Amino acid sequence: MGTGNREKLLEAARTCLFEKGYERTTVRDLATTAGVSMAAIGYHFGSKEALLNQALFEALDSGGQVFGPTEEGGDLGALWQRLIEAFSANRTFWLANLETVLRAQRDPELREQVAAGLRQGRSGMAREVTGTPEDELTEETVRGLGSVQLALLSGLMMQHITDPEAAPTADEVLAGIRALAARLPDEA
Repeated sequence: MGTGNREKLLEAARTCLFEKGYERTTVRDLATTAGVSMAAIGYHFGSKEALLNQALFEALDSGGQVFGPTEEGGDLGALWQRLIEAFSANRTFWLANLETVLRAQRDPELREQVAAGLRQGRSGMAREVTGTPEDELTEETVRGLGSVQLALLSGLMMQHITDPEAAPTADEVLAGIRALAARLPDEA
């Protein structure tokens, strides 16, 4: 059984997000890449934006397509190197991600989708760092470690998209984390 139009459109949207980004992708681009009529977008998704949003969230959820293959063991150096390589290799995709965050501030439904993605991202980042399956992570680990890792990821992504020549390397990120940790007060 062949791939249906809905699946073809989602694959086309992922392709367009990586090649053209969110704002530069047109309905015609999506339909042509999928090999379907432009009307199929409205039929299956309601709008170009809904299609692109779903494709973006699915790509982020899958991780491997945007971050590269996961390595076991929680090696932070390898993780940051992989993330930095993903920012460089998929600059257009990461820009689309930032565009979505900005658009979500004017669209309550999209904002809830982005918020749900952030919640899932915290859990995924905690898994990446600890090597612990997500369903075994404590809420404290997700909210603490996962949130900080996601915040570092977001800031590093913006630096690599905006000024890749001056953005920190994986070794510099690790050195910065060590310097921050050295300045933490003793626990009470």
